[in-house]
Amino acid sequence: MNDIYHRLKEKIKDRTLKIAVIGLGYVGLPLSLEFVKNGYTVIGIEKNEKRMSMVNKGYSYVEDVNGDLLKDVVNSKKLIAADDYSVLKNVDCINICVPTPLGKTKAPDISYVLDVAENIQKYLCRGQLIFLESTTYPGTTRELVLPVFERSGLKIGKDFFLVYSPERIDPGNKIYNIKNTPRILGGITRKCTKIGKYFYSEIIDSVVEVTSTDAAEMVKILENTFRSVNIALVNEVAIMCNRLNLNVWEIIDSASTKPFGYMKFYPGPGLGGHCIPVDPHYLSWKLKSLDYRARFIELAGDINSEMPEFVVNKITESLNKQKKSVNGSKILLIGVSYKKDVGDIRESPTFDILNILEKKGALVYYHDPLVSSFVLNKDEYKSKPLNENLLKRMDCAVIVTDHSNVNYKTILDKTKIIIDTRNVYKNYKSRKVVRL
Repeated sequence: MNDIYHRLKEKIKDRTLKIAVIGLGYVGLPLSLEFVKNGYTVIGIEKNEKRMSMVNKGYSYVEDVNGDLLKDVVNSKKLIAADDYSVLKNVDCINICVPTPLGKTKAPDISYVLDVAENIQKYLCRGQLIFLESTTYPGTTRELVLPVFERSGLKIGKDFFLVYSPERIDPGNKIYNIKNTPRILGGITRKCTKIGKYFYSEIIDSVVEVTSTDAAEMVKILENTFRSVNIALVNEVAIMCNRLNLNVWEIIDSASTKPFGYMKFYPGPGLGGHCIPVDPHYLSWKLKSLDYRARFIELAGDINSEMPEFVVNKITESLNKQKKSVNGSKILLIGVSYKKDVGDIRESPTFDILNILEKKGALVYYHDPLVSSFVLNKDEYKSKPLNENLLKRMDCAVIVTDHSNVNYKTILDKTKIIIDTRNVYKNYKSRKVVRL
C-alpha cells in the first residue's frame, strides 16, 4: 500500500501523473485546461463526436475556455480528446465530470455516472486515483460507485483511491476561477482523502477536506439549496410587494444597508443554469427514501418555478391597460441565457416564458447578443438585430437577462411597454417601465 501511495505522490509532484477527464463540458473542459496549465498531460474522454472533434481541432465551445489557449495545448499534445475508454489503462488519475440531470419526476438521473463507473471498472488498475465531480445526492459515491469498482477485485484505500470533490464552476465570473475557489473533497478512506488533497493542493490555492464522500456531496447540495431558498424568498417578497404596490428593489437595497445579519439576494423571472434549479431536488429525493419531507426545498422550488407565470401576468396586465390582448401581440424578449453576460441557456426561465406566451397566441421574438439561435419544441429561434425598426413593431419588450452590451436607452425610447425583471431601469422614471 505504501509503495502505491507514495508512487502516486511522486507522480503528482514531478508532473508525470497522467490524467483522464471524462466529460468535456462546462466543467470538464475548463478543468482539463487547468491541469495542463499546471504541467500535467490530459486525455479527455468525450462521447459526443462533435465536441471531441472540436477539442482535437482546438476549437472551444465553452465560454470560459480561451480558444487560443486550447489550440496551443492541443497542438503541444498536452490535451487529447478520445471516445474510447480503453485509454484508462494508461492513466493514473480519473476525473468524472458527466451530467446528472433530473428526470421528469424530478428524480436524479445518475445513469451517466453509473455508465462511466462501469467503463472505468473494466480498465481499473492498481494505483489509480479517481474523483467523482458530478453533483449528486449524499451516498452516491459510497453506495453506488464504489461497489462497481470493487467488482474488479481491487481494494479501496489499498489498490485504488476514490474521492468525491464537487465542481464549483461559476460561468462568466471574472474574479473566482478554478484555481482561487476553495476545493471541497472527501474520500472513502482516510488514505483516499489524503492523496486527493495532496493532488488538488498542487493545483488549487485552498483545499478543504471533509470527513467522508457523503459529507462532500452534502456540501455541494447545501451551497445551491442556500441560493435556491433565498432566491425563492425574495421572489415571494416581489410578489408581496406587487400586491402592496411597493418597489421590491427599493426594499431589498434599503435592507442591505444593515451591516450584519442580512445578505442581499435579488428576484428574477425564474431560476436557470446547471445547478440551482436542479441540485436541491437531489436532496429532496434522497430524503423521501428516508421518510422525510424537505419542505423548504419543495416550497422554494414551487415559488421559483411560478415566476415565469408571474412575469407573463405582468405582461398581460400591461397590455390590457393599452387595450391589447396577449393574443396577436408582438413581444420581444431581451436576453435568453440564464445569467448576465454569459451565453449559457441551460434551464433558462426564458423558455418557460416563451412557451406560456405562445400558448396564449403571442408572436414572440428575442434579442441576445450572446445567443445567436436555439431550438425549442423542435422550432428554431434566431436572435433579431436590435434596431429602431424592430422595437417600433413590438407591442412589449421584456428584460429577461440583463446583458451589459445591450442598448437599454434605445429600448426605452422606442418601445411602447417594457417589463423589467432585472431592474435595469433603476434610475429611470417612465410610465413605460413595469418593474417586477
